[in-house]
Amino acid sequence: MEEQVERLVKKTWEKFQEVSKSKRLMIAISGIPGSGKTTLAALVSNRLNDLHAQHSPGTHNGSPLAAFIPMDGYHLSRAQLDAMPDPVSAHSRRGAAFTFDGDSFLSLVKALRAPILPESSTLYAPSFDHSLKDPVADDIAIQPCIRIVIFEGNYLSLDKSPWKDAAELMDELWFVDVDFEVARRRLVYRHVKAGIASDAEEAGKRADENDLVNGREIVEGRLEVHEVVTSKDDEGWKPESQGVGDGKDEA
Repeated sequence: MEEQVERLVKKTWEKFQEVSKSKRLMIAISGIPGSGKTTLAALVSNRLNDLHAQHSPGTHNGSPLAAFIPMDGYHLSRAQLDAMPDPVSAHSRRGAAFTFDGDSFLSLVKALRAPILPESSTLYAPSFDHSLKDPVADDIAIQPCIRIVIFEGNYLSLDKSPWKDAAELMDELWFVDVDFEVARRRLVYRHVKAGIASDAEEAGKRADENDLVNGREIVEGRLEVHEVVTSKDDEGWKPESQGVGDGKDEA
């Protein structure tokens, strides 16, 4: 897995050298729940920032070059799910495409795609508070110095609007491929650890009846992508042990 990460970091860094100073390089990483896309996004973003620091020591006052934006913040709130025609089903299917505010996500992508000007202001994305089980508006700051944006989420290569419209604005689409049984094992571990399920049986039921149902839609409705990354549980690539296996990858 390390070789794949290093190759993607190198490719992204080289591609960024050709990007105009008024533009951002934007990458969307998708995959089924439990694929490890959050881990990949964090690794690539952090290593790009390390490269930036090495190549420009002291010239940017420690300002980061890259940031990754999880789609978790675009979950519909519990109040919004309550207002749906079938709130019980909406809550049980939370994490399905229809339980996200895709239009707001598209609006952020469009704003980030606009040229960076001297007067450009900081943009904001929502985060997700797992203790509250709801999004937190304007919690992730995206400053003008951020020139590489890595989005991650289940539906970022889904051939359905508004996800398809957002995908068309990306410079690259990456898809993290994983065996469904591997994903299920990770999801069971994650749901129990995060308190989403009380035990492995309940966690497995949630995985089978929601997460992996969504996973099939993601795989069957996937757009063409630039990179397919094979998720492997080798050293340095263990999503459930890196602090991202706490429910964050529901998106």
